Amino acid sequence: MRRFHRFLAMGGRSIAVGAMVLILSGGPAAAVTAKGKQMSYAQAKAFLAAHTQVLELTDGRGARVSVCPQWQGRVMTSTCDGPQGRSFGFIHREFIERGKPDLKFNNYGGEDRMWLSPEGGQFSLWFKPGQAQRFDHWFTPPALNEGAWTVAFTAPAALRMTHKMQFQNASATAFDLDVARDVRLLEPDDLAALFGPVVSATLQGPTVKLVGYETVNAVTNRGAAMSDAQGLVSIWILGMLNAGPRSVIIVPYRPGDEAVLGPVVKSDYFGAIPPERLKILPEAILLRADAQWRSKIGTSQRRACNVLGSIDFEGGVLTIVQFSMPEDPAKVAYMNNMWALPQAHPYRGDVANSYNDGPTEPGKPGMGNFYEIESLSPAARLKTGDSLAHHHRTLHIQADLPVLARLAKEILGVDLEAVRQAMLPDR
Repeated sequence: MRRFHRFLAMGGRSIAVGAMVLILSGGPAAAVTAKGKQMSYAQAKAFLAAHTQVLELTDGRGARVSVCPQWQGRVMTSTCDGPQGRSFGFIHREFIERGKPDLKFNNYGGEDRMWLSPEGGQFSLWFKPGQAQRFDHWFTPPALNEGAWTVAFTAPAALRMTHKMQFQNASATAFDLDVARDVRLLEPDDLAALFGPVVSATLQGPTVKLVGYETVNAVTNRGAAMSDAQGLVSIWILGMLNAGPRSVIIVPYRPGDEAVLGPVVKSDYFGAIPPERLKILPEAILLRADAQWRSKIGTSQRRACNVLGSIDFEGGVLTIVQFSMPEDPAKVAYMNNMWALPQAHPYRGDVANSYNDGPTEPGKPGMGNFYEIESLSPAARLKTGDSLAHHHRTLHIQADLPVLARLAKEILGVDLEAVRQAMLPDR
């Protein structure tokens, strides 16, 4: 399996300023499908535009991406097949239609949103100092949950947004950050640099439909110098995608002896995961992505690869997420997101996470019909004026199953038929 380290923590292509992108806002939404049913991209974009400003990136062909600056700069959805193509991002229509903010979490949905880590521990951003870390005390920091982001510039295939954030952690350390977030469509040269010429040629083949984009997320410290004793932060990107009955998350990992590298997967965030829902193959960790069982997994610093994804066998879609990661993430600090006080190792955390939604308690509904693919940056001891950046890239690929199988083998190192047999033997 390939390992992709060509774009590292502060690397990647910068965005050029260009002409104005299409801006959609206001007006009635086009008819949408029944609740719980997936919308086309045109329906999703019209629904969003009835509730907030939408900026659209397009390559002039099939690839389109909708961004909502007023909803904390989220990439809400994308498609690889024009207006009538599938809408890939989870959009929480019920929450949006209610029009009421939620102090715990404004769950608009969106396939790429920017948060900051850690979520738990003595340096948590989600719990106040001295509070027990349980769900009734859990609140998303207003700096991450509220307010429109400023659009700094737009172009047909790229845009930049900025924002200022002030908050404190559970140790009462104050933070003052400037945030910049670039969104841009990936170009053929990017695909070749990331995945090599063979994969790039396949992705650009006549039978393949593709949308690929990246977010470049940067924070600059405008407050006091950060220290380990008072708490650091890292950039956390979370992608909410539409769950399906035949969808599976695929997480490659670094093989090796557990006595040296530790467990292959962390899977106890929300209790034990039934064995039929979580499998460990020699090449990858597999997790059901059907929104029927609340579960979360993590890949540690010693096990992580900087690529993961999912397969929707029903819809014929392979999703790839690739992100910036140090050559050896075990040599740098990563924030620990576990809800625990105190944490013994607050700077030993996951590099990538995946989440499948489901009921929070028996008889209660989940948060929505979605699963998540997430990546995190290292934590940096930022002096005043210093910056930290993190790249997160998402590709959705539609093609015949043999083509998707070749791409999954080249990029994720897995045999899709082995994935299907392991997770969906009767489907």
